[in-house]
Amino acid sequence: MLGGASRIALLEAIRATGSITGAAKAVGMSYKGAWDAVDAMNNLAGEALVVRAAGGKGGGGTSLTPRALRLVQTFRAIEHEHQRFLERAARVLDTGATNSTGEPAGGLESDLAMLGRFAMRTSARNQLFGTVAGVVRGAVNDEVSVALPGGEALVATITRESTEALGLAAGAPVVALVKATSIVLVSSAADAARLSARNRLSGTVEVVRRGAVNAEVTLALPGGAVIAAIVTDASVDALGIVPGAAVTAVFKASSVLLGAAG
Repeated sequence: MLGGASRIALLEAIRATGSITGAAKAVGMSYKGAWDAVDAMNNLAGEALVVRAAGGKGGGGTSLTPRALRLVQTFRAIEHEHQRFLERAARVLDTGATNSTGEPAGGLESDLAMLGRFAMRTSARNQLFGTVAGVVRGAVNDEVSVALPGGEALVATITRESTEALGLAAGAPVVALVKATSIVLVSSAADAARLSARNRLSGTVEVVRRGAVNAEVTLALPGGAVIAAIVTDASVDALGIVPGAAVTAVFKASSVLLGAAG
């Protein structure tokens, strides 16, 4: 699926219903979530794509600007050609390849999804791909559990509107973003268990890159993923952090940002 499909669907629903309330219901969003998405699109476009007439919530009318109408048309044309390309590519490429364990490698769609993740640019040092294991709904925030490929798990706390906007549900692929400066290193799992932070990923120190004040410590997790933390040089010395040492990376659920395609 091309990126932005869910937002294009929202624009189409607004055009069809003439109402943000009706459009939100049509695409399975809350009223606030739909307007948050509209605000984001307007900001990213640098101009208005959706305009609302006076009348308040549920009243007045909502319509697309000519720029938005052209954007929807362009997206659908590209989507059509994209699908034709995928069908041709699937016939040409060998999708019967296997991975290192002898299991099916996933085929063209899986490869394209992975390449899409490679193209993502963010300032967060840690980008961990996983699958949503579950979502616990709250009045304001939701708690999203993410299963990492190696068997580890982490938890993110995000707003309900974000859960809706990202289309997060069990089984959905997702990328967890964690800044290296948000991670605390603990020298033992027992000490980590006494901390209030929800996320505790234990691994083995691979590299310690020292600076004048801080050091970047890279941990290898059992499943093959790597996570980096920025800590002070004094902490490195106090904890005895050297390559090969067992260390646990600890970070709050609120420090995790989630990203999803579409």
